[in-house]
Amino acid sequence: MEFWVWIIIAGVPAVLFIWLLSGIKVILEYERLVVFRLGKYERTIGPGLVYVIPVIESLSKVDLRIITQDIPRQEVMTRDNIPVLANTVVYFKVERPEDAVIKIENYVYAVRQYTQAALRDTMGTMELDQVLSERDKIANEIQTIVDKETSEWGIDIKGIKIQEIELPSEMKRAFAKQAEAERAKRAVIIQSDGERIAAQNLADAAEMLSTQRGALQLRTLQTIRDIAQDPSEKIVIFMPDELTDIVKKVKK
Repeated sequence: MEFWVWIIIAGVPAVLFIWLLSGIKVILEYERLVVFRLGKYERTIGPGLVYVIPVIESLSKVDLRIITQDIPRQEVMTRDNIPVLANTVVYFKVERPEDAVIKIENYVYAVRQYTQAALRDTMGTMELDQVLSERDKIANEIQTIVDKETSEWGIDIKGIKIQEIELPSEMKRAFAKQAEAERAKRAVIIQSDGERIAAQNLADAAEMLSTQRGALQLRTLQTIRDIAQDPSEKIVIFMPDELTDIVKKVKK
């Protein structure tokens, strides 16, 4: 036999062996392979060492880890016709890889679009005050809506967080003025309460001094002593009636 015939005879088994080896796959713990045989769904395999028949079987790899998707900031109109900018994050994972591959073309894109639509629908039924104060409630409602819609695709929504709600610039200025007015109001109330308490304390002290004999004189002398510590101060003494009568008697 000629040389090239020997090459063919020796090469065919080698090529066949390499072709069969190409079907060996190593699948990581967090991955699954969705296998199709001649275009029809056959099985879902992994993790570990698996085998796929080359050419006859095709495969699609699916990641089972939790996926984090940042929803682009979008403008949402509240029920009282105030536009706000909302930034959201959705966390989800694939529970049934075969459904995620067969029933939806791009499940990551689909989850993102459903979350955007649910955000607009939910916040559109609420007034601005509710949107600002009930952020967790809005996130839970969005999660319920999206999870219901995507469960058919084998997707489980783990959580949705509203990271930021930004107001229009004119609304920010209005809220800043309102906050400043509220702070001024509180300052006036605190000051008036302090003056009322001080006045009440002075009234109580005056009543006590008037009922205790000699207390007013002692308080007067104490005040004089405190003032006398500074030589630059001028002291004007108002003599109590009792002391005035004593002085007059001494003069006589």
